Amino acid sequence: MFFRFWGVRGSIPVPGRDTIKYGGNTTCIEIRGNNNEMVILDAGTGIYQLGQSLMTRDQTEINIFISHTHWDHIQGLPMFQPSFLSNFKINIFGAIDLESGLGIKERLTKQMDRHFFPIQLEDLSAQINFIDIEEGSEIEVGALKVSSFQFNHPIINLGYRVEDANHSLVFTGDHEWMSNDLKEDDSAWEHRQSEVENRRNQTFDFIGDSDTLIIDTAYTDEEYKTKKGWGHGTFDSSIRAGLEANCKHVYFTHHEPRRTDKALENAFRHALKKNKISDDCTRFHLAQEGHEVELK
Repeated sequence: MFFRFWGVRGSIPVPGRDTIKYGGNTTCIEIRGNNNEMVILDAGTGIYQLGQSLMTRDQTEINIFISHTHWDHIQGLPMFQPSFLSNFKINIFGAIDLESGLGIKERLTKQMDRHFFPIQLEDLSAQINFIDIEEGSEIEVGALKVSSFQFNHPIINLGYRVEDANHSLVFTGDHEWMSNDLKEDDSAWEHRQSEVENRRNQTFDFIGDSDTLIIDTAYTDEEYKTKKGWGHGTFDSSIRAGLEANCKHVYFTHHEPRRTDKALENAFRHALKKNKISDDCTRFHLAQEGHEVELK
């Protein structure tokens, strides 16, 4: 199994000299199996360059798994070049929104409404199939198996575990660890605490013992104090998760758009030191646009 980061920023693309090293595109990850099966996780602005790359490859069937439809995870999709070519087959997987009942097709159709984009979804030349999935779905893409799990976020957000016969990769999408903010004398405290603990255990069951964990790490603990409830993780929570889940490699992603490359590295080093992780530890990494990894 092979994977490559095409976009690692959160919220909004931030190209420029201060983000050259780690990249300014929003979330997009390419995964390829040993038989050239292709899985794409999210369609942020990074998918534009991935689409250009596919023009020179012998790859005509593509599987895109959308974690959720916040703009930074889908904003590159209308500019995905294979969508405009009739020789491509594109399968797009995503959850049904629990509040509106809208499937992934209906929500992406809204993104390409004529008020926002000159070409409508039905005008694209590729064979595009939309598949609604839910937590617990398992999809086979050749020799790859893609399983889904709902991670905590203000809207429904599916994370994915991609496995072949020997390796596993987990991507959380956007994720904030659940917490119990009720006072202990509140009559609902015990029920909420049980809910939080059960979900935490289920989360660790899903991410546990993975070869690679790609996890939302938007904030420092100090920043999180004013952003609690926004649906994102912290450097400290991601380090603890990687250790407790016994993941071989942990990649921090969804980099805060205002954070320069230098500031990102400083925040990373500070978190490692705070959690007594040595600087030369090979377990934790900052996700970097263009970085490729082959799982062996």
